[in-house]
Amino acid sequence: MTTTASVDLTIRDISTGAARGSTCSTALLDAPWDVDAGPSTYGPGASQADPIPGAVPRQGGIPERYRQASREELDRRIRAAKAELGDRVVVLGHFYQRDEVVQYADYVGDSFQLANAAKARREAEAIIFCGVHFMAETADLLSGPEQAVILPNLAAGCSMADMADIDQVEECWEQLIEVYADELGGTDGPGAADGAGAADADDVLAPVIPVTYMNSSAAIKGFVGRHGGIVCTSSNAATVLEWAFARGRRVLFFPDQHLGRNTAKAMGIPLEQMPMWNPRSPLGGNDAQTLRDARVVLWHGFCSVHKRFTTAQIDKARAEHPGVRVIVHPECPMPVVDAADEAGSTDYIRKAIEAAEEPTTFAIGTEINLVQRLAAQHPQHTIFCLDPVVCPCSTMYRIHPGYLAWALESLLEGEVINRITVGPDVADPARLALERMLAAKPGTDRTGATRAATGTSADAARA
Repeated sequence: MTTTASVDLTIRDISTGAARGSTCSTALLDAPWDVDAGPSTYGPGASQADPIPGAVPRQGGIPERYRQASREELDRRIRAAKAELGDRVVVLGHFYQRDEVVQYADYVGDSFQLANAAKARREAEAIIFCGVHFMAETADLLSGPEQAVILPNLAAGCSMADMADIDQVEECWEQLIEVYADELGGTDGPGAADGAGAADADDVLAPVIPVTYMNSSAAIKGFVGRHGGIVCTSSNAATVLEWAFARGRRVLFFPDQHLGRNTAKAMGIPLEQMPMWNPRSPLGGNDAQTLRDARVVLWHGFCSVHKRFTTAQIDKARAEHPGVRVIVHPECPMPVVDAADEAGSTDYIRKAIEAAEEPTTFAIGTEINLVQRLAAQHPQHTIFCLDPVVCPCSTMYRIHPGYLAWALESLLEGEVINRITVGPDVADPARLALERMLAAKPGTDRTGATRAATGTSADAARA
């Protein structure tokens, strides 16, 4: 089994024949600035075949001194710049980031953990977010107005977040308003009920409450905030759906269909009450009655990393490793989640491995950088990725030590590059949606009173 934390090194060893295995693209060996200079794509990796919108940010040129620098020189420059900047800068590294970048992070975690870490470092003048665009936007929402949030490579986007753009979501909402017109009652429109307001038991439920996964643009979070909705993470999706059902008859869940389906199914909602919304078809490809009968309307989006995992991979792991413990991320397709022993967020996976006292074999269904890092950190266990093909997140892979060195040394020169900002017209309602998430607690109704928790909800909360 691979024990190096470096996916970069694994890819290079496979390419030279020094290690067995395969990768999903030989272009993973290319420098990211060479990828930036080519046609607009998400880059080599899991999202390489995903269509990319024309309006996504592109990264301009990076100075030649960073392109030509050796790994050793970049290491020296990054450490020297961090030491000189001190508390003026905080570097955040996502779990899925390459190990060559994570080694410089002051905090490592999932997107929301890192945004909260930024929020806690008020003394930092700059926050360098080694992740993807929507994560940097969330950090900007939660950080102070005087703090600059920097994304080292502007091309580090997210194909799943791009699958629900604001124009498509607004159009979907207008069509749902028309379908649910006879249910509006005393509300101002679907989702008009505001979870932050005082509501009594006689209040009419809204026809639909919008719920967006953290993995979405600030514009989508702002839309949700304006329409009485809420944000969720992979850790609290069940709690958030409980919150939404206390306020509405249905949920519009985007952009990840799989997280929505897996969580709602664990809560006991039948699959036939979870129609898919295809934004390219009238009524999302449904008839009006199907939408009226729905409990959860699922947006046609997905994570290309987690879409790669299959039940055949799980069957193979069980055949080759009797007693293997299979843990997958809830962004995986439903059959994969059903076939696994457990499903949970990246933090859940990390904690499950840390808590295992006896040597255990783990087959993990999530991004390869995290899996290999966990394997290197816990050599007493056998830990491997379910997908035998090395295929990292395309956009996380666009962040490279060269970009981090550039961002840090630019700060030393008094220049802020690649700053990510969210305008107040979007930021204010987006923060409201995030605040509703933070206030939502398991087993509470719309007034805040505690209800008896059900088994299905408790099971879903782990995802």
